[in-house]
Amino acid sequence: MANIVLMSRLSVTLFRPEYRRKNFRKVIKTLDMKEKLQDERIDYTIGELNLSDLDQDPLKQFLEWYQVYTETGAKDPNAFTLSTVNSEGQPSARVLLLKGVDKGGFEFYTNYQSDKAQEIENNPKVALSFFWPSLERQIRIEGLATKLSESESTDYFISRPHSSQVGAWVSPQSTAIESREYLEKREEEFNAKYPNDVPKPPHWGGYRVIPTKIEFWQGRASRLHDRFAYVSKDGGEDWNIIRLAP
Repeated sequence: MANIVLMSRLSVTLFRPEYRRKNFRKVIKTLDMKEKLQDERIDYTIGELNLSDLDQDPLKQFLEWYQVYTETGAKDPNAFTLSTVNSEGQPSARVLLLKGVDKGGFEFYTNYQSDKAQEIENNPKVALSFFWPSLERQIRIEGLATKLSESESTDYFISRPHSSQVGAWVSPQSTAIESREYLEKREEEFNAKYPNDVPKPPHWGGYRVIPTKIEFWQGRASRLHDRFAYVSKDGGEDWNIIRLAP
């Protein structure tokens, strides 16, 4: 049946005037890839999540799940997707590394002149997403991003490797550059300028995202996943926990 559907799509496509014989193989590959993607699925059966399993504090629950994930030996277990929105309402997303869970929030560091930082300046409402496939789990966080203090950012910057410290000076993050050689030349210049101690750039620092909603998701069979959301009561530290339909 799948092959019949594929050939039906192919026959319709090939009658379009923009397609000719030279595009035949490309069309086959495109339709074949679509079929493969549509058939790509697994059933989640590793675990389950019940209300009785959850800590009343969502940050403690996050740290509990995070500890379990680190024990799997996953690469970059602290990787997450940060989503922001620009002044025109266009969302964008990128993968970052979580660098702290402290003072009621989730911390990361970046260049304050980057696109993400400019978007946070315009709209501090952000979303974080962690996906841990080996455990069939994900965590979704919504909240407000605020800058860390200068002392907090400096303390972390000092702990970074020398190469990473230099890199913070080298890259004019998110701006167009002429070539890779441009970066390598600047790296040589700043390595020569700061062979030992590297000061923190004034345009570099951290953010703390104070959550207003945190969802814990456990994959289940037949796409009937277990989902629980912690929703902040009036923006405070008390939380309502609700089960969500998958």
